[in-house]
Parts: sequence; structure tokens; C-alpha cells
Amino acid sequence: MIIEHIKASDLITTKWSGGTTTQLAIYPKDAEYKKLNFLFRISTATVEVEESIFSKLPGISRKLMILDGEIKIEHQNQNSKTLKKFEQDSFEGDWDTKSFGKAVDFNLMTSDKSKGEIESVILNKNEELRFTVNSDFYVFYLYSGKVNVSFKNKIYELYCGDVLLFIPENKDKDLILLAKEKCEVVLSKILFY
Repeated sequence: MIIEHIKASDLITTKWSGGTTTQLAIYPKDAEYKKLNFLFRISTATVEVEESIFSKLPGISRKLMILDGEIKIEHQNQNSKTLKKFEQDSFEGDWDTKSFGKAVDFNLMTSDKSKGEIESVILNKNEELRFTVNSDFYVFYLYSGKVNVSFKNKIYELYCGDVLLFIPENKDKDLILLAKEKCEVVLSKILFY
């Protein structure tokens, strides 16, 4: 079992043409985003311009969730939709894609050797969520609040902006989220082929 707690202050934020982006996780760790040699990559981004064009990422599948704000996302010759807080869209990285509107978003990118899901979890203070581990890799991103994540009697305290990477050694064990104050968590589950 591998568990890594990354504090918000240790994450690196860089600029892109429409705002800023923060890489939350990349796997394997020595993979490079620009080389597209990752099994998965997770990031957040601020979109600070009214119209932005997405980078082409051949061979990569993408899931995008809005954390704050609202955008209209258009995939040329495919479809378009408007996304509000915690709504998401799935698309291929080689599609011609652009968005309209300002927002903060959450991105999961997977290669052809992995697939992933993202979901938002909102808990009130002292509320608990228990689920059975059934994926190869989990990434918890705490967007707001404070939460404890416990697994096999170990507890990890996450504060706003923190990330917890979790590779279980075996499945079918329970993992518990306990809100220490009202919180918003984005949970990514990744399966490898």
C-alpha cells in the first residue's frame, strides 16, 4: 500500500495562456506532461479569459469538472454543453475543443492503458462517507474545508488544497471520509489495464 499526502503549499502552480494551472498528480512520478508519457495526470486550472482553446493531446482521454464558475465547452464536429459547479464533461484529447467563460476546473487525463472517473463529494461537519476500495489508484483533492481520510486504522488530515494519493495493496477494504468541517472533495478513481 502506498499513501502520499501532498500539502497545498508543496504543489507547483504555473501560468498558461488563459490563467494558471496546478499539477496535483502524475503517474508514474517520472512521467512528463509535455511528453504525454503518463498513465494519468490530474490538475486544476483557472480560466481567466473569456475564450480559451484546449491543447491537443493525442492518445489522451479527458474528464473536466467545474469547481467554480461556469463555462460553455465546444467540441468541433462533436457536441457542446454548458458546465456549472461540479458538472463534468468527457472528451478525447485530439478533438478541437474550446471553452467560453471564466472558471476554476479540475482535469483528469488518462492514457490508453488506464481509465478513470471523477466525482464530487460534499460532506457537512461530522458527516461520514464509507466506501469499499475497488480501484487501482485513488486521488483525493480537498477543494474546501477539512476532512479526515482513514484506512486500516491510519488517519490522514486534509486541509483545503491538499491531495492524498492512495494505491491499495488489496481491495475490498473500507475507506472512510469524515468531515471535520463542511467540505468539498473531488475523488478520482483510476483503473489500469
